Amino acid sequence: MSKGIFVVIEQRSGKVQNVGLELIGESTRLKEDLKDDVVAVLLGHEIEGEVEKLYHYGADKVILVDSPYLKDYVTEPYTKAITAIVKEYDPEIMLFGASSIGRDVAPRVASRVKTGLVADTTGLRMAKTEEEFAKEAAMGCEDPSRALLMTRPAFGGNIMATLMCPRTKPQMATVRPGVMKRIEKDTTRTGELVKFNVDFVDADMNVEILEVVKANKKAVDLTEAKLIVSGGRGIGGAQGFDMIRDVADALGAEVGSSRACVDAGWIEKDRQVGQTGKTVRPELYMACGISGAIQHVAGMENSEVVISINKNDTAPIFEVSDLGIVGDVKVILPKLADAIRKYKTAKANN
Repeated sequence: MSKGIFVVIEQRSGKVQNVGLELIGESTRLKEDLKDDVVAVLLGHEIEGEVEKLYHYGADKVILVDSPYLKDYVTEPYTKAITAIVKEYDPEIMLFGASSIGRDVAPRVASRVKTGLVADTTGLRMAKTEEEFAKEAAMGCEDPSRALLMTRPAFGGNIMATLMCPRTKPQMATVRPGVMKRIEKDTTRTGELVKFNVDFVDADMNVEILEVVKANKKAVDLTEAKLIVSGGRGIGGAQGFDMIRDVADALGAEVGSSRACVDAGWIEKDRQVGQTGKTVRPELYMACGISGAIQHVAGMENSEVVISINKNDTAPIFEVSDLGIVGDVKVILPKLADAIRKYKTAKANN
């Protein structure tokens, strides 16, 4: 019988990435319904020092595969190791981050173990209603109460579709970084460590990594930013981002963007928030000149506080905003930046 909620933990340069901790947090919520262990799957080389962190963020057990073949991500060794773990432990659910690594390895594992995969999900929950149980039973699910319902954008983001994998295990999904929330760190938590051996051979290393070059970026990844000021088509052009950056600088925030600005070449792709960009969960999200299309809202609706500025008082963005300002961003933003700086100066002098 399939058992356990397995989370494949992404690591880079020997450090666990946030998306894995987010998925462990979500798995602890699924655990309340399934009453199963949350199992973190950690692959790498000389990374046992990261195991304790996984316990602290909610893992009950860690399966560690430590090998020089896994030091840096290469498709075949990682696929072989995860496939071996699935065949050995038969997990009920297996989650991957929808990162460049997760999007590469998850479908390959799904193919080898002959199960389904729901990609780029933004919501996970267990079936709970009689109607849902009936649907799962009709589709061949042996135990409808253990069916995982996976939600993702569909048809260009115009609707949210809920999918399931009722007849094969594990139930697999990739989950967008920034969507799920980590639980509070508890340094008193501990768990079970299982060291799993995989017999790698040189033929598994079908790609040779000559050098890993890290880009020197001053900007923080949007998925980790606490404050974000985003611009949309309403800022008028690439020069409009000068206003956005000025406000962001005054606040100590990061700069975000809607897809329209990225497509127009006004700002870099890695600043895009939305269904085809980054999913963010900052303490403050300021939407400036952004209409609020569902594709954009899907990437920022879980922000703690949303402030929107738009001259169209019927713009959809106001429906998901805590505070809405109707007006021209070109007039409001320079005044806002000045007001923030004056407030900070006065506070520093008191």
